[in-house]
Amino acid sequence: MTTPLLSLQGLTKAYPGVVANDQVSFDIGEGEVHALLGENGAGKSTLVKMIYGLVKPDSGTMLLRGQPFAPPEPRAARADGIAMVFQHFSLFDALNVAENIALGMENPPAMGDLAARIREVSETYGLPLDPYRTVGDLSAGERQRVEIIRCLLQDPKLLIMDEPTSVLTPQEVEILFETLNKLRSEGTSILYISHKLEEIRTLCDHATILRLGKNVGECVPSETSARDMAEMMVGSTLQTPERSGREFGDVALDVSGLSVPSPSEFGTALRNVHMTVRKGEVLGIGGVAGNGQDELLGVLSGEIQTTADAIKFNGQAIGKLGPTARRKLGVLTAPEERLGHAAAPDMSLTENALLTGSVREGLESKGFLKWTETQNFAEKIIEAFDVRTPGPENAARSLSGGNLQKFVIGREVLQDPDVLVVNQPTWGVDAAAAAAIRQAILDLAAKGTAVICISQDLDELMEISDSFAALNEGRLSAPRPTTGLTVDEIGLMMGGAHGMEVAHV
Repeated sequence: MTTPLLSLQGLTKAYPGVVANDQVSFDIGEGEVHALLGENGAGKSTLVKMIYGLVKPDSGTMLLRGQPFAPPEPRAARADGIAMVFQHFSLFDALNVAENIALGMENPPAMGDLAARIREVSETYGLPLDPYRTVGDLSAGERQRVEIIRCLLQDPKLLIMDEPTSVLTPQEVEILFETLNKLRSEGTSILYISHKLEEIRTLCDHATILRLGKNVGECVPSETSARDMAEMMVGSTLQTPERSGREFGDVALDVSGLSVPSPSEFGTALRNVHMTVRKGEVLGIGGVAGNGQDELLGVLSGEIQTTADAIKFNGQAIGKLGPTARRKLGVLTAPEERLGHAAAPDMSLTENALLTGSVREGLESKGFLKWTETQNFAEKIIEAFDVRTPGPENAARSLSGGNLQKFVIGREVLQDPDVLVVNQPTWGVDAAAAAAIRQAILDLAAKGTAVICISQDLDELMEISDSFAALNEGRLSAPRPTTGLTVDEIGLMMGGAHGMEVAHV
Protein backbone atom coordinates (compact mmCIF):
# COMPACT_ATOMS: atom_id res chain seq x y z
CA MET A 1 0.00 0.00 0.00
CA THR A 2 1.16 3.53 -0.74
CA THR A 3 2.02 5.83 2.15
CA PRO A 4 -0.82 8.30 2.81
CA LEU A 5 -0.09 12.00 2.44
CA LEU A 6 -1.26 12.69 6.00
CA SER A 7 -1.94 10.20 8.76
CA LEU A 8 -3.66 11.24 11.99
CA GLN A 9 -3.14 8.83 14.88
CA GLY A 10 -5.09 9.19 18.13
CA LEU A 11 -5.32 13.00 18.13
CA THR A 12 -6.87 14.29 21.35
CA LYS A 13 -7.58 17.86 22.44
CA ALA A 14 -9.56 18.90 25.51
CA TYR A 15 -10.74 22.27 26.78
CA PRO A 16 -12.34 23.06 30.16
CA GLY A 17 -15.66 21.25 30.21
CA VAL A 18 -15.39 19.60 26.78
CA VAL A 19 -13.25 17.09 24.88
CA ALA A 20 -13.09 18.56 21.38
CA ASN A 21 -11.25 15.60 19.81
CA ASP A 22 -11.04 12.14 21.37
CA GLN A 23 -8.52 9.69 19.86
CA VAL A 24 -9.25 10.70 16.26
CA SER A 25 -7.45 8.66 13.59
CA PHE A 26 -7.74 8.60 9.79
CA ASP A 27 -5.62 8.93 6.65
CA ILE A 28 -5.74 11.28 3.67
CA GLY A 29 -4.31 9.83 0.47
CA GLU A 30 -2.28 11.57 -2.24
CA GLY A 31 -4.57 13.32 -4.72
CA GLU A 32 -7.67 12.51 -2.66
CA VAL A 33 -10.62 14.76 -1.81
CA HIS A 34 -11.48 13.73 1.74
CA ALA A 35 -14.62 15.03 3.45
CA LEU A 36 -14.71 15.75 7.17
CA LEU A 37 -18.31 15.61 8.38
CA GLY A 38 -19.99 16.17 11.72
CA GLU A 39 -22.56 18.16 13.64
CA ASN A 40 -21.74 21.63 14.87
CA GLY A 41 -19.41 21.15 17.82
CA ALA A 42 -18.34 17.67 16.68
CA GLY A 43 -14.69 18.76 16.65
CA LYS A 44 -14.02 19.48 12.96
CA SER A 45 -12.60 22.97 13.45
CA THR A 46 -10.32 21.91 16.30
CA LEU A 47 -9.01 19.01 14.23
CA VAL A 48 -8.07 21.12 11.19
CA LYS A 49 -6.55 23.76 13.48
CA MET A 50 -4.20 21.06 14.80
CA ILE A 51 -3.23 20.12 11.25
CA TYR A 52 -2.64 23.78 10.38
CA GLY A 53 -0.60 24.55 13.50
CA LEU A 54 -3.12 26.83 15.21
CA VAL A 55 -3.75 24.36 18.07
CA LYS A 56 -1.38 21.90 19.74
CA PRO A 57 -2.82 18.43 20.43
CA ASP A 58 -2.77 17.09 24.00
CA SER A 59 -1.80 13.66 22.70
CA GLY A 60 -1.55 11.70 19.46
CA THR A 61 0.70 12.07 16.45
CA MET A 62 0.59 13.15 12.82
CA LEU A 63 2.69 11.82 9.93
CA LEU A 64 3.20 13.76 6.69
CA ARG A 65 4.37 11.37 3.96
CA GLY A 66 5.54 9.01 6.67
CA GLN A 67 7.54 11.62 8.59
CA PRO A 68 6.60 13.10 12.00
CA PHE A 69 4.57 16.28 11.56
CA ALA A 70 3.83 18.69 14.45
CA PRO A 71 3.67 22.29 13.20
CA PRO A 72 4.07 24.77 16.09
CA GLU A 73 2.40 27.55 14.06
CA PRO A 74 0.67 28.06 10.68
CA ARG A 75 3.91 29.37 9.13
CA ALA A 76 5.50 25.95 9.74
CA ALA A 77 2.46 24.14 8.32
CA ARG A 78 2.58 26.29 5.18
CA ALA A 79 6.30 25.56 4.81
CA ASP A 80 5.44 21.84 4.81
CA GLY A 81 2.80 22.30 2.11
CA ILE A 82 -0.41 22.70 4.14
CA ALA A 83 -2.72 25.54 3.04
CA MET A 84 -6.13 26.51 4.40
CA VAL A 85 -9.09 28.52 3.13
CA PHE A 86 -11.13 29.59 6.16
CA GLN A 87 -14.92 29.91 6.26
CA HIS A 88 -14.63 33.58 7.24
CA PHE A 89 -12.48 35.50 4.77
CA SER A 90 -9.49 37.41 6.18
CA LEU A 91 -9.22 40.22 3.65
CA PHE A 92 -8.88 44.01 3.84
CA ASP A 93 -11.61 45.74 1.83
CA ALA A 94 -9.59 48.89 1.16
CA LEU A 95 -6.61 47.02 -0.35
CA ASN A 96 -6.47 45.48 -3.82
CA VAL A 97 -6.19 41.77 -4.59
CA ALA A 98 -2.41 41.71 -4.99
CA GLU A 99 -1.85 43.68 -1.77
CA ASN A 100 -4.07 41.26 0.18
CA ILE A 101 -2.23 38.26 -1.22
CA ALA A 102 1.15 39.82 -0.47
CA LEU A 103 0.15 40.20 3.19
CA GLY A 104 -0.22 36.43 3.45
CA MET A 105 3.22 35.64 1.99
CA GLU A 106 6.48 35.28 3.92
CA ASN A 107 8.63 36.93 1.24
CA PRO A 108 6.36 38.55 -1.36
CA PRO A 109 7.94 39.43 -4.72
CA ALA A 110 7.76 42.87 -6.33
CA MET A 111 4.14 43.90 -6.84
CA GLY A 112 4.38 43.77 -10.64
CA ASP A 113 5.81 40.23 -10.55
CA LEU A 114 3.17 39.14 -8.03
CA ALA A 115 0.36 40.58 -10.16
CA ALA A 116 1.63 38.65 -13.19
CA ARG A 117 1.81 35.45 -11.13
CA ILE A 118 -1.73 35.99 -9.81
CA ARG A 119 -3.05 36.38 -13.36
CA GLU A 120 -1.18 33.25 -14.49
CA VAL A 121 -2.34 31.01 -11.64
CA SER A 122 -5.91 32.35 -11.63
CA GLU A 123 -6.32 31.72 -15.36
CA THR A 124 -4.68 28.27 -15.15
CA TYR A 125 -7.23 27.14 -12.55
CA GLY A 126 -10.28 28.85 -14.05
CA LEU A 127 -10.56 31.49 -11.33
CA PRO A 128 -9.89 34.74 -13.23
CA LEU A 129 -8.90 37.67 -11.00
CA ASP A 130 -7.76 41.20 -11.67
CA PRO A 131 -4.87 41.72 -9.20
CA TYR A 132 -5.49 45.47 -9.10
CA ARG A 133 -9.21 45.40 -8.21
CA THR A 134 -10.14 46.68 -4.74
CA VAL A 135 -11.35 43.78 -2.59
CA GLY A 136 -14.29 45.83 -1.27
CA ASP A 137 -15.72 45.86 -4.79
CA LEU A 138 -15.59 42.06 -5.18
CA SER A 139 -18.48 39.63 -4.81
CA ALA A 140 -18.30 36.87 -2.18
CA GLY A 141 -17.30 34.38 -4.86
CA GLU A 142 -14.50 36.62 -6.09
CA ARG A 143 -13.26 37.13 -2.53
CA GLN A 144 -13.03 33.39 -2.11
CA ARG A 145 -10.97 33.25 -5.29
CA VAL A 146 -8.49 35.62 -3.63
CA GLU A 147 -8.16 33.24 -0.68
CA ILE A 148 -7.77 30.21 -2.94
CA ILE A 149 -5.19 31.87 -5.21
CA ARG A 150 -3.24 32.94 -2.12
CA CYS A 151 -3.11 29.25 -1.15
CA LEU A 152 -2.29 27.99 -4.65
CA LEU A 153 0.70 30.32 -4.88
CA GLN A 154 2.19 28.20 -2.07
CA ASP A 155 1.98 25.07 -4.29
CA PRO A 156 0.29 23.11 -1.48
CA LYS A 157 0.34 19.34 -0.96
CA LEU A 158 -2.85 19.53 1.14
CA LEU A 159 -5.54 22.19 0.80
CA ILE A 160 -8.01 22.47 3.71
CA MET A 161 -11.35 24.08 2.84
CA ASP A 162 -13.89 25.02 5.53
CA GLU A 163 -17.46 25.55 4.24
CA PRO A 164 -16.17 26.87 0.88
CA THR A 165 -19.56 27.11 -0.84
CA SER A 166 -21.63 28.72 1.93
CA VAL A 167 -21.78 32.13 0.16
CA LEU A 168 -21.50 31.03 -3.47
CA THR A 169 -24.08 30.91 -6.25
CA PRO A 170 -24.69 27.57 -8.03
CA GLN A 171 -22.63 28.83 -10.97
CA GLU A 172 -19.72 29.76 -8.68
CA VAL A 173 -19.90 26.34 -7.02
CA GLU A 174 -19.50 24.69 -10.44
CA ILE A 175 -16.40 26.80 -11.14
CA LEU A 176 -14.94 25.92 -7.72
CA PHE A 177 -15.51 22.20 -8.27
CA GLU A 178 -13.79 22.36 -11.67
CA THR A 179 -10.80 23.96 -9.93
CA LEU A 180 -10.72 21.36 -7.16
CA ASN A 181 -10.96 18.49 -9.66
CA LYS A 182 -8.03 19.98 -11.59
CA LEU A 183 -6.00 20.19 -8.38
CA ARG A 184 -6.87 16.57 -7.56
CA SER A 185 -5.76 15.45 -11.02
CA GLU A 186 -2.40 17.17 -10.39
CA GLY A 187 -1.91 15.24 -7.13
CA THR A 188 -3.02 17.85 -4.58
CA SER A 189 -5.00 16.41 -1.67
CA ILE A 190 -8.02 18.29 -0.32
CA LEU A 191 -9.64 18.08 3.13
CA TYR A 192 -13.16 19.38 2.58
CA ILE A 193 -15.55 20.47 5.36
CA SER A 194 -19.16 21.16 4.38
CA HIS A 195 -22.71 20.64 5.61
CA LYS A 196 -23.98 20.47 2.02
CA LEU A 197 -24.10 16.71 1.70
CA GLU A 198 -25.08 16.53 -1.97
CA GLU A 199 -21.91 18.50 -2.73
CA ILE A 200 -19.94 15.96 -0.70
CA ARG A 201 -21.49 13.14 -2.73
CA THR A 202 -20.53 14.88 -5.99
CA LEU A 203 -16.97 15.88 -5.12
CA CYS A 204 -15.39 13.71 -2.43
CA ASP A 205 -13.68 10.32 -2.65
CA HIS A 206 -13.96 9.39 1.03
CA ALA A 207 -15.55 10.84 4.16
CA THR A 208 -14.74 10.65 7.86
CA ILE A 209 -17.60 11.33 10.26
CA LEU A 210 -17.04 12.89 13.70
CA ARG A 211 -19.59 12.84 16.49
CA LEU A 212 -18.93 14.42 19.90
CA GLY A 213 -15.22 14.54 19.10
CA LYS A 214 -14.85 10.89 18.09
CA ASN A 215 -14.41 9.24 14.70
CA VAL A 216 -17.62 7.22 14.41
CA GLY A 217 -17.20 5.94 10.86
CA GLU A 218 -16.14 6.42 7.28
CA CYS A 219 -17.94 6.07 3.97
CA VAL A 220 -17.67 6.53 0.22
CA PRO A 221 -19.99 9.52 -0.38
CA SER A 222 -20.92 8.58 -3.94
CA GLU A 223 -22.25 5.26 -2.60
CA THR A 224 -24.02 6.76 0.44
CA SER A 225 -27.19 8.87 0.49
CA ALA A 226 -27.20 12.35 1.99
CA ARG A 227 -29.75 11.21 4.58
CA ASP A 228 -27.58 8.26 5.63
CA MET A 229 -24.56 10.53 6.06
CA ALA A 230 -26.63 13.01 8.08
CA GLU A 231 -27.90 10.24 10.34
CA MET A 232 -24.33 8.97 10.86
CA MET A 233 -23.42 12.50 11.96
CA VAL A 234 -26.25 12.86 14.50
CA GLY A 235 -26.58 9.22 15.54
CA SER A 236 -30.34 9.21 15.11
CA THR A 237 -33.10 9.49 12.51
CA LEU A 238 -33.15 12.85 10.73
CA GLN A 239 -36.41 14.77 11.03
CA THR A 240 -37.62 16.59 7.91
CA PRO A 241 -39.36 19.96 8.50
CA GLU A 242 -43.15 19.72 8.17
CA ARG A 243 -45.35 22.51 6.87
CA SER A 244 -48.78 22.65 8.43
CA GLY A 245 -51.62 24.12 6.42
CA ARG A 246 -52.29 27.66 7.55
CA GLU A 247 -54.32 30.69 6.61
CA PHE A 248 -52.61 34.06 6.23
CA GLY A 249 -53.91 36.96 8.26
CA ASP A 250 -53.76 40.72 7.73
CA VAL A 251 -50.65 42.49 6.46
CA ALA A 252 -48.16 42.69 9.34
CA LEU A 253 -45.32 44.49 7.55
CA ASP A 254 -45.72 46.84 4.59
CA VAL A 255 -42.66 48.27 2.85
CA SER A 256 -43.34 50.87 0.17
CA GLY A 257 -40.98 52.91 -2.02
CA LEU A 258 -38.00 52.17 0.22
CA SER A 259 -34.77 53.75 -1.04
CA VAL A 260 -31.72 54.20 1.20
CA PRO A 261 -27.97 54.54 0.60
CA SER A 262 -25.67 51.91 2.09
CA PRO A 263 -23.80 53.00 5.22
CA SER A 264 -20.78 51.13 3.85
CA GLU A 265 -18.58 52.46 1.04
CA PHE A 266 -18.62 48.96 -0.43
CA GLY A 267 -22.29 48.23 0.21
CA THR A 268 -25.35 48.32 -2.05
CA ALA A 269 -28.05 51.00 -1.88
CA LEU A 270 -31.68 49.86 -1.75
CA ARG A 271 -33.76 51.22 -4.63
CA ASN A 272 -37.54 51.54 -4.57
CA VAL A 273 -38.22 48.35 -2.62
CA HIS A 274 -41.86 47.28 -2.22
CA MET A 275 -43.16 44.25 -0.31
CA THR A 276 -45.89 43.13 2.06
CA VAL A 277 -45.81 40.20 4.45
CA ARG A 278 -48.95 38.85 6.07
CA LYS A 279 -49.38 37.23 9.47
CA GLY A 280 -48.50 33.54 9.14
CA GLU A 281 -46.63 34.02 5.86
CA VAL A 282 -42.96 33.20 5.15
CA LEU A 283 -41.48 35.44 2.46
CA GLY A 284 -38.19 34.09 1.11
CA ILE A 285 -35.73 36.58 -0.36
CA GLY A 286 -32.89 35.15 -2.45
CA GLY A 287 -29.96 36.70 -4.23
CA VAL A 288 -26.22 36.58 -4.71
CA ALA A 289 -24.28 37.94 -1.71
CA GLY A 290 -23.67 41.68 -1.82
CA ASN A 291 -26.89 42.74 -3.55
CA GLY A 292 -28.40 44.59 -0.60
CA GLN A 293 -29.21 41.82 1.87
CA ASP A 294 -27.37 43.42 4.80
CA GLU A 295 -28.86 46.82 4.02
CA LEU A 296 -32.39 45.38 3.86
CA LEU A 297 -32.02 43.72 7.25
CA GLY A 298 -30.50 46.93 8.65
CA VAL A 299 -33.48 48.99 7.48
CA LEU A 300 -36.03 46.48 8.80
CA SER A 301 -34.24 46.22 12.17
CA GLY A 302 -34.03 50.00 12.63
CA GLU A 303 -30.23 50.14 12.51
CA ILE A 304 -30.63 52.10 9.27
CA GLN A 305 -33.49 54.57 9.48
CA THR A 306 -35.61 55.87 6.64
CA THR A 307 -38.76 57.94 6.16
CA ALA A 308 -41.49 57.03 8.63
CA ASP A 309 -44.05 55.86 6.06
CA ALA A 310 -41.59 53.66 4.11
CA ILE A 311 -42.13 50.85 6.65
CA LYS A 312 -45.43 50.16 8.40
CA PHE A 313 -46.07 47.55 11.10
CA ASN A 314 -49.76 46.75 11.57
CA GLY A 315 -50.48 50.07 9.88
CA GLN A 316 -48.16 52.08 12.17
CA ALA A 317 -45.33 54.02 10.50
CA ILE A 318 -42.05 52.77 12.03
CA GLY A 319 -39.40 53.87 9.51
CA LYS A 320 -37.87 56.35 11.96
CA LEU A 321 -37.91 54.03 14.98
CA GLY A 322 -34.69 52.48 16.26
CA PRO A 323 -34.10 48.76 17.04
CA THR A 324 -35.21 48.89 20.69
CA ALA A 325 -38.52 50.59 19.87
CA ARG A 326 -39.20 48.09 17.08
CA ARG A 327 -38.39 45.15 19.34
CA LYS A 328 -40.86 46.47 21.90
CA LEU A 329 -43.54 46.49 19.19
CA GLY A 330 -42.64 42.94 18.12
CA VAL A 331 -40.37 43.39 15.08
CA LEU A 332 -37.29 41.22 15.72
CA THR A 333 -34.26 40.49 13.53
CA ALA A 334 -31.28 38.13 13.36
CA PRO A 335 -28.39 39.37 11.16
CA GLU A 336 -26.05 37.23 9.09
CA GLU A 337 -22.82 38.07 10.92
CA ARG A 338 -23.30 36.12 14.12
CA LEU A 339 -19.98 36.96 15.81
CA GLY A 340 -19.74 40.71 16.22
CA HIS A 341 -23.18 41.79 14.97
CA ALA A 342 -25.68 39.27 16.33
CA ALA A 343 -23.52 38.45 19.37
CA ALA A 344 -20.75 40.21 21.31
CA PRO A 345 -17.80 37.78 21.12
CA ASP A 346 -16.37 38.29 24.62
CA MET A 347 -19.69 38.48 26.44
CA SER A 348 -21.22 35.37 27.98
CA LEU A 349 -24.29 33.73 26.49
CA THR A 350 -26.28 35.11 29.43
CA GLU A 351 -25.14 38.64 28.60
CA ASN A 352 -25.88 38.09 24.92
CA ALA A 353 -29.36 36.87 25.81
CA LEU A 354 -29.87 40.15 27.66
CA LEU A 355 -28.73 42.31 24.73
CA THR A 356 -31.81 41.65 22.61
CA GLY A 357 -34.16 40.03 25.12
CA SER A 358 -34.26 42.69 27.83
CA VAL A 359 -37.39 44.46 26.56
CA ARG A 360 -39.66 41.59 25.54
CA GLU A 361 -38.51 39.18 28.26
CA GLY A 362 -38.65 41.82 31.02
CA LEU A 363 -35.04 41.28 32.06
CA GLU A 364 -34.56 44.71 33.66
CA SER A 365 -36.55 46.88 36.03
CA LYS A 366 -35.97 50.53 36.96
CA GLY A 367 -32.43 50.41 35.66
CA PHE A 368 -31.52 47.15 37.41
CA LEU A 369 -30.85 43.84 35.65
CA LYS A 370 -32.81 40.74 36.63
CA TRP A 371 -29.81 38.43 36.48
CA THR A 372 -31.53 35.20 37.54
CA GLU A 373 -34.27 35.69 34.93
CA THR A 374 -31.61 36.47 32.30
CA GLN A 375 -29.70 33.27 33.11
CA ASN A 376 -32.95 31.32 32.92
CA PHE A 377 -33.67 32.81 29.49
CA ALA A 378 -30.17 31.86 28.25
CA GLU A 379 -30.60 28.31 29.60
CA LYS A 380 -33.99 28.08 27.93
CA ILE A 381 -32.40 28.97 24.55
CA ILE A 382 -29.57 26.47 25.07
CA GLU A 383 -32.00 23.65 25.90
CA ALA A 384 -34.65 24.41 23.27
CA PHE A 385 -32.15 24.74 20.41
CA ASP A 386 -29.64 22.11 21.54
CA VAL A 387 -26.76 24.59 21.81
CA ARG A 388 -23.61 22.60 22.62
CA THR A 389 -21.84 24.55 25.37
CA PRO A 390 -20.77 23.81 28.96
CA GLY A 391 -23.12 26.54 30.21
CA PRO A 392 -24.57 30.04 29.78
CA GLU A 393 -21.51 31.61 31.45
CA ASN A 394 -19.33 30.67 28.46
CA ALA A 395 -18.35 33.45 26.05
CA ALA A 396 -20.02 33.61 22.64
CA ARG A 397 -16.67 33.23 20.87
CA SER A 398 -16.11 29.86 22.61
CA LEU A 399 -18.95 28.26 20.63
CA SER A 400 -18.55 26.67 17.22
CA GLY A 401 -20.08 28.74 14.43
CA GLY A 402 -23.08 26.49 14.06
CA ASN A 403 -23.84 26.39 17.78
CA LEU A 404 -23.64 30.18 18.02
CA GLN A 405 -26.02 30.35 15.04
CA LYS A 406 -28.49 28.13 16.91
CA PHE A 407 -28.24 30.39 19.95
CA VAL A 408 -28.77 33.60 17.94
CA ILE A 409 -31.82 32.23 16.09
CA GLY A 410 -33.24 30.64 19.22
CA ARG A 411 -32.90 33.90 21.18
CA GLU A 412 -35.18 35.69 18.69
CA VAL A 413 -37.64 32.83 18.09
CA LEU A 414 -38.29 32.34 21.82
CA GLN A 415 -39.26 36.00 22.21
CA ASP A 416 -42.44 35.22 20.25
CA PRO A 417 -42.12 38.02 17.64
CA ASP A 418 -44.95 39.40 15.54
CA VAL A 419 -42.47 39.89 12.68
CA LEU A 420 -39.15 38.03 12.40
CA VAL A 421 -36.51 38.94 9.82
CA VAL A 422 -33.58 36.51 9.53
CA ASN A 423 -30.56 36.67 7.24
CA GLN A 424 -28.89 33.31 6.47
CA PRO A 425 -30.65 31.42 9.32
CA THR A 426 -28.82 28.10 8.76
CA TRP A 427 -25.44 29.40 7.56
CA GLY A 428 -22.75 26.90 8.59
CA VAL A 429 -25.00 24.58 10.60
CA ASP A 430 -25.29 20.82 10.17
CA ALA A 431 -28.22 19.05 8.53
CA ALA A 432 -30.02 18.21 11.78
CA ALA A 433 -29.62 21.71 13.20
CA ALA A 434 -30.71 23.27 9.90
CA ALA A 435 -33.84 21.12 9.92
CA ALA A 436 -34.57 22.17 13.53
CA ILE A 437 -34.12 25.89 12.75
CA ARG A 438 -36.34 25.65 9.66
CA GLN A 439 -38.98 23.81 11.68
CA ALA A 440 -38.84 26.54 14.35
CA ILE A 441 -39.44 29.17 11.65
CA LEU A 442 -42.39 27.20 10.25
CA ASP A 443 -43.81 26.74 13.76
CA LEU A 444 -43.58 30.50 14.35
CA ALA A 445 -45.44 31.17 11.11
CA ALA A 446 -48.09 28.63 12.12
CA LYS A 447 -48.68 30.72 15.27
CA GLY A 448 -49.22 33.84 13.14
CA THR A 449 -45.76 35.41 12.95
CA ALA A 450 -44.88 37.12 9.67
CA VAL A 451 -41.42 35.87 8.65
CA ILE A 452 -38.92 37.29 6.15
CA CYS A 453 -36.15 34.81 5.45
CA ILE A 454 -33.17 36.22 3.52
CA SER A 455 -30.95 33.38 2.30
CA GLN A 456 -28.53 32.34 -0.42
CA ASP A 457 -29.61 28.71 0.02
CA LEU A 458 -32.31 28.24 -2.61
CA ASP A 459 -33.22 24.76 -1.34
CA GLU A 460 -33.90 26.31 2.05
CA LEU A 461 -36.10 29.05 0.60
CA MET A 462 -38.10 26.59 -1.47
CA GLU A 463 -38.57 24.36 1.59
CA ILE A 464 -39.97 26.94 3.99
CA SER A 465 -41.21 29.92 1.94
CA ASP A 466 -44.76 30.63 0.80
CA SER A 467 -43.56 33.29 -1.63
CA PHE A 468 -40.21 34.19 -3.15
CA ALA A 469 -38.57 37.43 -4.25
CA ALA A 470 -35.02 38.17 -5.40
CA LEU A 471 -32.64 41.02 -4.58
CA ASN A 472 -30.42 42.27 -7.38
CA GLU A 473 -28.31 45.44 -7.11
CA GLY A 474 -30.59 46.75 -4.36
CA ARG A 475 -33.85 46.14 -6.24
CA LEU A 476 -36.42 43.59 -5.11
CA SER A 477 -38.45 41.64 -7.64
CA ALA A 478 -42.20 41.27 -7.17
CA PRO A 479 -42.86 38.24 -4.91
CA ARG A 480 -44.06 35.02 -6.57
CA PRO A 481 -45.71 32.00 -4.94
CA THR A 482 -43.02 29.34 -4.46
CA THR A 483 -45.36 26.55 -5.56
CA GLY A 484 -44.54 25.77 -9.17
CA LEU A 485 -41.58 28.16 -9.33
CA THR A 486 -38.78 26.71 -11.49
CA VAL A 487 -35.02 27.01 -11.09
CA ASP A 488 -34.85 28.86 -14.41
CA GLU A 489 -37.37 31.43 -13.23
CA ILE A 490 -35.48 31.87 -9.95
CA GLY A 491 -32.26 32.35 -11.90
CA LEU A 492 -33.85 35.07 -14.02
CA MET A 493 -35.17 36.85 -10.93
CA MET A 494 -31.78 36.67 -9.18
CA GLY A 495 -30.11 37.95 -12.33
CA GLY A 496 -32.22 41.10 -12.26
CA ALA A 497 -34.94 40.27 -14.80
CA HIS A 498 -37.55 42.05 -12.69
CA GLY A 499 -40.01 42.33 -15.53
CA MET A 500 -40.10 38.58 -16.14
CA GLU A 501 -42.42 37.80 -13.25
CA VAL A 502 -45.17 40.08 -14.56
CA ALA A 503 -45.99 37.65 -17.32
CA HIS A 504 -46.67 34.93 -14.78
CA VAL A 505 -49.01 36.86 -12.47
